[in-house]
Amino acid sequence: MPKPRFLDIEYCQTEDTLFPVAMAWSLEDGQMKTVVIAPMEEWLPEDGDLGDVDVDYLAEQGVPLIELIHELHQDLPDQTVYVDGLDPDEILVDLIFSAMGQEAPFEIAPITELILGLSSDALEDRRRQLLFEESLEIQLPENGVYALLLMAQEEGLFEDD
Repeated sequence: MPKPRFLDIEYCQTEDTLFPVAMAWSLEDGQMKTVVIAPMEEWLPEDGDLGDVDVDYLAEQGVPLIELIHELHQDLPDQTVYVDGLDPDEILVDLIFSAMGQEAPFEIAPITELILGLSSDALEDRRRQLLFEESLEIQLPENGVYALLLMAQEEGLFEDD
């Protein structure tokens, strides 16, 4: 059985806009990739109000969508990728790929479809507890993926074949 893959997306959301700003995902060997995402011009509101999101930083440090899509096609083809189920991850993935006129090469499923023995509330409590125990900032996508990896490991989903 292939090892599960995980994904988490940090995003900007205001009354007028929703777009991804960073993403992390796990690879088959349990390693992670993390990127800051350069926003598309059409994602940005005309009034420029994005709260505390630094668009200049995203533009300078962010990966262009075409590069991100290429990486995701290489790393996650024909996979089911699990998310915490709390964020609009599916909408954000669609936004990324539709901006380039493509379909995502993977399916998104909530962690509740992978770890069946616990309710979604119990899974979220465990995820938050792991983030706290590891002294990790909850909003960073790599920390979200790390917590999901730890949960899957606790469930025995990374046992050697």
